[in-house]
Amino acid sequence: MNGSKVPVTVLTGFLGSGKTTLLNRILSENHGKRIAVIENEFGEIGIDQALVINADEEIFEMNNGCICCTVRGDLIRILGNLMKRRDKFDHILVETTGMADPGPVAQTFFVDDEMREMFKLDGIVTMVDAKHVWLHIDESSECKEQIAFGDVIVLNKADLVTPEQLDQVEKRIRSMNALARVHRSVAADVPVPAVLDVGGFDLSRALEVKPTFLEPEYPFEWAGVFELDEGTHALVLGDGPDPSMSLVIRPMPAGTRNLTEAEDEAVARLYATEERRVEPGMVLAPGETHWVLRLATKGAKTFPIRISSAGLYALYTQHLPEELSLSLRQETAAGVSVHAPAFTKTYAAAHTHDASVSSVGIRLDGAIDETKVNKWLSKLLREQGTDIFRMKGILNVAGSDARFVFQAVHMLFDAREDRPWGDAPRASELVFIGRSLDRDALERGLRACLA
Repeated sequence: MNGSKVPVTVLTGFLGSGKTTLLNRILSENHGKRIAVIENEFGEIGIDQALVINADEEIFEMNNGCICCTVRGDLIRILGNLMKRRDKFDHILVETTGMADPGPVAQTFFVDDEMREMFKLDGIVTMVDAKHVWLHIDESSECKEQIAFGDVIVLNKADLVTPEQLDQVEKRIRSMNALARVHRSVAADVPVPAVLDVGGFDLSRALEVKPTFLEPEYPFEWAGVFELDEGTHALVLGDGPDPSMSLVIRPMPAGTRNLTEAEDEAVARLYATEERRVEPGMVLAPGETHWVLRLATKGAKTFPIRISSAGLYALYTQHLPEELSLSLRQETAAGVSVHAPAFTKTYAAAHTHDASVSSVGIRLDGAIDETKVNKWLSKLLREQGTDIFRMKGILNVAGSDARFVFQAVHMLFDAREDRPWGDAPRASELVFIGRSLDRDALERGLRACLA
């Protein structure tokens, strides 16, 4: 990013979530920043009325409408006027109304060439009321979109709910926006560095904060490769978190001992097929079957596994082994032996996604053809841009020694060369956040852009 650009933070959140409380904390703390604040509330007061809080912060009130609809032009005008006093501030904070969709606000910093040259969107901070969010999250599109757009989500009023309820809210939030950094707070007591200068639109920084966020989500959490003799083996499970558990058992491809991404994807597709439910004591067999083990009874539960040919077999489980005291055993002449896996792998487990809003991360090795990817992204945003709230990524473009960084808000798109790859592994990594996303179609589209 150009160092001369002014960073802008958009503060959003549903009615009563604590935006003003956080704003007051930022304005009153000794953080060394000079902040110009643009407040957007409904009313009839003059739009350019300025109120000096102290020597370091200025508030500009935008009234008579919502930034995300009628007064975007006024936002651009106020930002332009602010730049005439560039020496007075280091950072701009825009507080939206509680009913605003933050998407068009973010678009302001893409849609106008002059805005793009002067400002960089540092991040969108979304306040969430931990106690009352359930009243809105299923019904309000604004509430969903505020969460989906957030680079940082402040889960506020944590003192008004139990730890279990707080965990439940955070799980729902992460299912809608896997990229966001989530902070829990009481009376918006979140550190200022957690919400300002977050580099929310800098994907490389996001990767530094959470290196695994682009890993694909799978319907299983663990897999182990076992060397099994011909005969019957026993899968033994204790009491676990759920009354059932999905499972796939597959022979390993010839000549392989490790679990490849291709094998993981094949098993993920099996998890989407019709399940076969079994009770303890019923026999399992390796193959293309999606088993669902019934675990409602208390105590140890045993499922025999019949192996017809000795070899390496992969066992994919919905839960981690330690959650169910999982063991794989075999009775021999010398007694009962417990098999130790020759290789294990854990996965980023898929959340139960919100029915409409979710995030999809894709990683692809190999160089991308620049012309192909431009055509694909243009077509994708033209046809689905209203449902794609946010998109950002790093592309490995054929013939270039530099990373290509892009980002989009709805149908507005920005792309440019970044720093050289150097010794870093070259791969294209994309993230989509939006409504009714089709992971398979997005993966196929990107794969078709390979050089």
